[in-house]
Amino acid sequence: MTHPTIIWFRQDLRISDHAALCAAAANGPIIPLYILDDETPATWKMGAASRWWLHKSLENLNTKIPLVFRRGRADVVIADLIAETKASAVYFTRDYAPWSGALEKRVKDVCDKAGASCHRHGGFLLHEPESIRNGSGEPYKVYTPYSRACFASGEPRALKAVPQFKIYPTAKSDHLADWDLLPTKPDWSTGLAESWKPGEENAHALLYQFLDEGLADYAEGRDRPDKPFTSRLSAYLHFGEISPHQIWHATRSAMAKAGGGLDRSGEKFLKEVLWREFSYHLLHHFPHFPDLPFKPEYADFPWAENPQALKIWQKGQTGYPIVDAGMRELWHTGIMHNRVRMIVASFLIKDLLIPWQDGERWFWDTLVDADIGANSASWQWVAGCGADASPYYRIFNPVLQGEKFDPEGAYVKKWVPELQSVAAEFIHHPWDMAVPPKSYAKRIVDHGVARDRALEAFKKIKKVEA
Repeated sequence: MTHPTIIWFRQDLRISDHAALCAAAANGPIIPLYILDDETPATWKMGAASRWWLHKSLENLNTKIPLVFRRGRADVVIADLIAETKASAVYFTRDYAPWSGALEKRVKDVCDKAGASCHRHGGFLLHEPESIRNGSGEPYKVYTPYSRACFASGEPRALKAVPQFKIYPTAKSDHLADWDLLPTKPDWSTGLAESWKPGEENAHALLYQFLDEGLADYAEGRDRPDKPFTSRLSAYLHFGEISPHQIWHATRSAMAKAGGGLDRSGEKFLKEVLWREFSYHLLHHFPHFPDLPFKPEYADFPWAENPQALKIWQKGQTGYPIVDAGMRELWHTGIMHNRVRMIVASFLIKDLLIPWQDGERWFWDTLVDADIGANSASWQWVAGCGADASPYYRIFNPVLQGEKFDPEGAYVKKWVPELQSVAAEFIHHPWDMAVPPKSYAKRIVDHGVARDRALEAFKKIKKVEA
């Protein structure tokens, strides 16, 4: 009897454009395996919102290819499965989290010990982190020249068709429901279910809806949380329900069909895909990124110890409408508009002087698109301590940001019902009304005072660049 091949699914929960699956299927009968590994690493265990998405995504994938579900440390699970089934090979898609390299080496070691071949493929990124280097052969630390180098490297590889595959029938499996990925009591996931339909076909439907209805306005409208001009693909991309190659080529095709009419917005959108690439480029070369500031002098920043203020920010009760709208959108839907992410992050770090790592951890637990690369790079960007960061003296004014990007207050009114009756003139600073709404929270800080305090604190750090 032909020995089976294990195809280990990770953040690649699809069957189209899947290099590892194609190679495994060509090798004979396959065992499609998903491992819930909460041990690697225990410090960055998948957050609650992501676990909800994972359950739904695995349910969807399981209808296309029958999965074997196992729980435990991935290398131990794979070693056990090889022993049980006499599998001759293991195929998987590479991951880029700081702990993944060591895990993948352990998987290779158990394969070698068992006499099985081990095959690692790309597919989570357009460009492997080692492949894009500056003129000195060093990794890029600034996004703009990195993105130029990516564009100059040529178009990504062609897409791969869904392969024919034969399932090896006898491998034992856990029941997905027994993993308790979904919340029980209280069930806080109602808003997630109302907002999302995880799964490969839903990712593609959303992509083509965006290309048809949103891309034309993307360059001008992507910073408007009150308008539907963003793709909303980040969670699907994070879980690999759609590949970056599929997004890239579909966007290029839409640009070509428009005869140049979509070039500006299309290039802007592709640059956002490359920001994700840059985040993983940094993470690969500087694996401490999720925990420690890239600029070491920021380790000495005089943060405030204020757990109560952190809770107020988490609940969306700061008294600043655009901040509170963002935090409430996050809690209900598991996502937040990117412009608003920058505003709420700046408010936490610079108005409240709370460490960026606290915000990063909250996002990790509450975002359905919680991504170790983009999350850490973006929080460090706002804090001013990253490789290519916003300067420390850039402090978002939540009133001005709201007035610029939500001018009529439609976004705020959607998520902060206490302000439904407030006119656009006061929607982003209701405290200036003759009679402010009594049901809405009072400002936790005065932004002007908080800004001056933050600037003084940042100036105390030695070697901070002006």
